[in-house]
Amino acid sequence: MTTRETFSDHLRRHGVSRRSFLRFCAMTASALALPPARARALAAGLSAAPRPSVIWLSSQECTGCTESLIRAAEPGIESLILDHLSLDYHHTLQAASGNAAEAARAAAVAEHFGAYVLIVDGAVPTGAQAAWSTVAGETNLDMLRHTAEGAALVLSVGTCAAFGGLPAVAAIRAPALNQGAAKGVGDLMRAGLVPRRPLVNVPGCPPVPGVMAGVIAHFLAFGAPPDLDELDRPLAWFAETVHDRCPRLPHFNRGRFARAFDDDAARQGHCLYELGCKGPEAHNACASMRWNLGTSFPVLSGHGCLGCSEPGFFDRALAPGGDRFTGSVFYPDEPPAG
Repeated sequence: MTTRETFSDHLRRHGVSRRSFLRFCAMTASALALPPARARALAAGLSAAPRPSVIWLSSQECTGCTESLIRAAEPGIESLILDHLSLDYHHTLQAASGNAAEAARAAAVAEHFGAYVLIVDGAVPTGAQAAWSTVAGETNLDMLRHTAEGAALVLSVGTCAAFGGLPAVAAIRAPALNQGAAKGVGDLMRAGLVPRRPLVNVPGCPPVPGVMAGVIAHFLAFGAPPDLDELDRPLAWFAETVHDRCPRLPHFNRGRFARAFDDDAARQGHCLYELGCKGPEAHNACASMRWNLGTSFPVLSGHGCLGCSEPGFFDRALAPGGDRFTGSVFYPDEPPAG
């Protein structure tokens, strides 16, 4: 392969000014809670960072994480960070197929061993010799094991890759759904099924694209992931709950709650907690970063937080006796006939 351009070269080629770049670095440093000196170091390190090789593996997933992450704010520098990556393998986005696709992955592993970024979306099944999901005749577990060996950083994007998500649900009402024994990447590392490598979880269903861009910017600049919480999530974005940053918080503090999604209180923006909103227990960045160029997020749009960034949120939804949204797609009090 040819020598990879630096991020600074990449920005110049896209017509991004030095002023815009520094503004982005200041905003990213602020989001990461970095002191001023580290903000300057972020700018210097990111400017000189070479274009990294990225291998993206997908296991049991819905492609929603890819759909989200390729839609970082346009035409912001966040999107240019994602565009700057040399995406050498991706089941959904690669032009190659069949033997040519697998040869591209093998070549990227060999050429950049110890330096590439491995991104994983989707839970990895372990039941029945992990045969529940395969690519090119290789189980997801074996492919992850082999590819993680040479990764400098592993990013688990989406709740399925981070914690198992829907494929790992205990399925209290439908135990047959869990025969695949799917797990998140961190659980696989702790169980010794996958080599331990620096791991960052960016959960969400789907995850917020700007968070991934910030994690990658930090890694490119400093060669290490940002500070993490006990669940390996970036503290800068997951330390606070959705409730902490919710625009409906003043109504919660004053005891003003909606009793139905279409009542007058709901129309006036009152708190959705009594309708099942999981904002007080959900750690995520969507309330501050929002979606669609910072336009909105579910609670602002009138629907309670699902708590999708937390482990086991599908299990809570399926549990008997409540803990479900009124009028949601979750199971009703009684299982459907048949």
